[in-house]
Amino acid sequence: MIIMAVAVSTALDQRIDEAAKKVEPSVVECRRDIHQHPELGNREFRTSKLVADKLKQLGIEVRTPIAHTGVVGILRGGNAGRVVGLRADMDALPVTEQVDLPFKSTVRTTYNGQEVGVMHACGHDAHVAILLGVAEVLSSIRSELPGTVVFLFQPAEEGAPQGEEGGAALMVKEGALNNPKVDAVFGLHVTSRYPVGEIAYRPGAELAAVDSFRIKVHGKQTHGAYPWLGVDPIVIASQIVLALQTIPSRQLDVSLAPAVITVGAIHGGVRNNIIPDDVEMIGTIRSLDEQMRDDIHVRIKRTAEGIAASAGSKAEVTIEPGYPVTYNDPKLTEQMALTLRRMTNDVIVVNPTLGAEDFSFYQQKVPGLFFWLGTRPKNQTAEQAASNHSPLFFVDESGLGLGIRAMAHVAVDYLRQ
Repeated sequence: MIIMAVAVSTALDQRIDEAAKKVEPSVVECRRDIHQHPELGNREFRTSKLVADKLKQLGIEVRTPIAHTGVVGILRGGNAGRVVGLRADMDALPVTEQVDLPFKSTVRTTYNGQEVGVMHACGHDAHVAILLGVAEVLSSIRSELPGTVVFLFQPAEEGAPQGEEGGAALMVKEGALNNPKVDAVFGLHVTSRYPVGEIAYRPGAELAAVDSFRIKVHGKQTHGAYPWLGVDPIVIASQIVLALQTIPSRQLDVSLAPAVITVGAIHGGVRNNIIPDDVEMIGTIRSLDEQMRDDIHVRIKRTAEGIAASAGSKAEVTIEPGYPVTYNDPKLTEQMALTLRRMTNDVIVVNPTLGAEDFSFYQQKVPGLFFWLGTRPKNQTAEQAASNHSPLFFVDESGLGLGIRAMAHVAVDYLRQ
């Protein structure tokens, strides 16, 4: 009976690979179409319709809208069993494309009151096209699927517009993982850090939690020639900027996990000889451990307020929570790494990164695995290739086929375990 089960599985694996090869040209065509028509977060109307229409053509149950422009597809297999979720994010970035392609984006829109170009500079166009290809592959073998596949096409991974909810957090809030209840979730991300044909992952904390902070220092305005007649918030803010760097370098156990506190902007004053009343700074916090994340928040507040108080000033500290740590469930990752290694000989375990991903919100609810798909041309080094979010970011489409196969096999292997 064990031999028969292996034979059946091998035959199914072969059909998946054949179907993946067959849909690859249409996946490339779909990716180019989406790339040429990028849309920002919570405004993915065209992309959402394209996804919903394709899923309906495949006979997949569709739920939309969810989380503004999201789409959930439900493919029920021929046999009852587990429920697996597969996620693709759909939004582009306010970036003007500089890559000379026949399908180059020329779209322009308004973002935060400014006219900007729009580009799929993070590869979400590839994610959507790959997952639509996976949907086609799995729908062709639905009678043999031992369970249900939930396709999660998600808007606003890069962040919702100011004043709006969005992304994975809103997908979860509005029930994307329920009815049917998802047991595990998988996602991939294309990257120029790794060459075509390579898959990378890490058990446990893979990407950082991200939070933003704002510190407003209140001083007392006076003439620049007589600083003793006022309280200089610029000097105080400068001391705070430097002191914040001692939190990760001198106050945290860096052997446990790295962390970064970055001040990205500082504003105060309008003239060279006037000490202003106020200075404001904004920045980002990255951490790979949830307990350390909370500790950093406390230390930032204590540091800023203490330095300000020592100078007779006051600091108001506001910390806005962002995405949690992207945490790959160790047991699930160990199991599914075997599947990934069947897909290619080039599977590597990598160090965590201080980038962030809102896939983490799904992983807070169910076990999940998020992995990297290399799409850097093989004739380029990592130093030569433009990074994600660059106006020169380029996806080598010869790597998309591996993404289709990896996601399809991960889903089926999980369902039949």
